[in-house]
Amino acid sequence: MKSNNKRKLKKADFIILGLAAVLVIYIVYRIKVTIRYEWAWEILPKYIFRFDDKLGRWVSAAIFSGFIMTIKLSIWGIILGTAIGIVMGILRVHTELFGRVISRVYVDLIRNIPPLVLVFIFYFFFSSQILDNLGLEELVKASGPVIQSILTVIFIKPSLFNEFLSAVLSIALYEGAYITEIVRAGIESIPKGQWEAGHAIGLSRYRQFRHIILPQALRNVLPPLSGQFISTIKDSAIVSVISVPELSFQGMQVMASTYASFETWIVITGLYFILTFSCAAFFGRLLQRLKAAD
Repeated sequence: MKSNNKRKLKKADFIILGLAAVLVIYIVYRIKVTIRYEWAWEILPKYIFRFDDKLGRWVSAAIFSGFIMTIKLSIWGIILGTAIGIVMGILRVHTELFGRVISRVYVDLIRNIPPLVLVFIFYFFFSSQILDNLGLEELVKASGPVIQSILTVIFIKPSLFNEFLSAVLSIALYEGAYITEIVRAGIESIPKGQWEAGHAIGLSRYRQFRHIILPQALRNVLPPLSGQFISTIKDSAIVSVISVPELSFQGMQVMASTYASFETWIVITGLYFILTFSCAAFFGRLLQRLKAAD
């Protein structure tokens, strides 16, 4: 018999929903009566999409452009953070002492530094001292219009390339420290007998790890990794302090120019929720399929 996984709403659920509705109504009442805030929702749509007369079509405005930038930061931060986390996680359980020391120092250092400090370190040192001396931004600006267009779509416009790279690297290093521990725990969760079985059939330690341990470990780490990916999206807001035009930064710009504080941040909150909830739903479906395949 197939089990019915659909959960019926109970009396407690209706009570919670009712209390939440009362709380929302009370907050709106306090804003309207006590603060005497005048809602101005009609001014926000033009900051999401606007019609460009020169192009003759609708284009993304500040808020939606920030939403796209948040997606770019999250994707690149997740890719680089996962790569760092996997390498450091493997080193954490490596037989060589040097590898274990390197990964342990990295994890302890990064996890005990506030992410805001890490962003500033990369912005004021890495960007202004290293990237400027390498002339990377000038190289991007000197490239042809086609290359610049491609880089703008994938990363950011050339004038903000150094800031974007600093933001991505700081996010990747910060998230990579947590992914390192997730990978380490996943590898250590595999029973010792799996190593012994691989050794018994004549596999080298590398082949044991590649063909036996790693596939099982990756399956074990997927649930916490999905949570860390969603956390990366939310943590990306911190790079607004170095003027990377992601969602929170654009929200502050719109709020400063329109004084529509509540409307702006309600929209920003909704966009963050759409992004994180979509990721949570995707990973939830993925984990269900993997579980059903076992």
